[in-house]
This record gives sequence, structure tokens and C-alpha cells, in this order.
Amino acid sequence: MINDESTYDIYYDKEGDFLEVSFGEPATEGTTEEVEQGIFVTRDITTNQIKNIGILDFRTRVQILRKILKQFNLNLPLEISFYN
Repeated sequence: MINDESTYDIYYDKEGDFLEVSFGEPATEGTTEEVEQGIFVTRDITTNQIKNIGILDFRTRVQILRKILKQFNLNLPLEISFYN
């Protein structure tokens, strides 16, 4: 679970419409699973902690991020706005 002391990075590729949220330090070794179509979760092999969530076609699926965070018991201060 991500807590207030944890760090996270958010990257959005506007051209590719891909959102990536990374939690804490990157995994030395990780495994990525497509948990739903276009939604990828990377876990640290040693600790099984979620290190990364990636979402394709994000602009049309903004609410899916909240669902995925809740599904994996992750919390982020979250407000999403798009500016052209």
C-alpha cells in the first residue's frame, strides 16, 4: 500500500495518450501484467509491491485510474484536468 511517506511520479504522453504512475523506487527486477485491456501493472519480483501502473487511451478512460487504485488498495491525491 502507498502511504503519505511514499513517493510517486506521474507521466502523461499526450501524443500516445498513455498515463504512467510509478510508486517509490523502481524495481530491480519486475514483472508486468495486463490486468485489463490496455492497463498494465508492474510488480517488484522480490516484494510483490506494485511499482508502476500504465493506462493506454487514458483520456477516454480517466475513471479507470480510480478503479485500479482502489482495486490494489493504493491512495493518491487525485484531481485530473486536461488542458489543450
